Amino acid sequence: MTPAPALYNSTVLDHFLNPRNAGEVPHPDARGEAAQPHDGDTLRLTLKIQDGKILQARFKTLGCAAAIASSSMATVLLKGKTIAEARHFSNEQVVAALGGLPPAKIQCSVLAAQALQAALDDYQKRHPAGDAPVH
Repeated sequence: MTPAPALYNSTVLDHFLNPRNAGEVPHPDARGEAAQPHDGDTLRLTLKIQDGKILQARFKTLGCAAAIASSSMATVLLKGKTIAEARHFSNEQVVAALGGLPPAKIQCSVLAAQALQAALDDYQKRHPAGDAPVH
């Protein structure tokens, strides 16, 4: 009997089984949420931003292995990015860093990009003049 091919590669499995940056940033400067209504996956992303750079990104995800792995990888990729760089962040970057996702699971990486844009919108509402919060 031939074993079934693995649905996920080792990088995806590692980020699913050992997620980085799970939880919430205490006293976040930005918070964003996104949901996939058709499958119930949800993601809350919180950010600590100082001097226009993302110092910390943390997530809470309710979803499948690909959603958790995508959220984990997104937080790793976002750390150190400027707000302008983060505005251009895409789900394709998450998929590439994970080494790929099955076609049916690409939407999980979209969730991460959507939550990030919501968080950046939240930050902009809190700091309309681009003022950095006092820490």
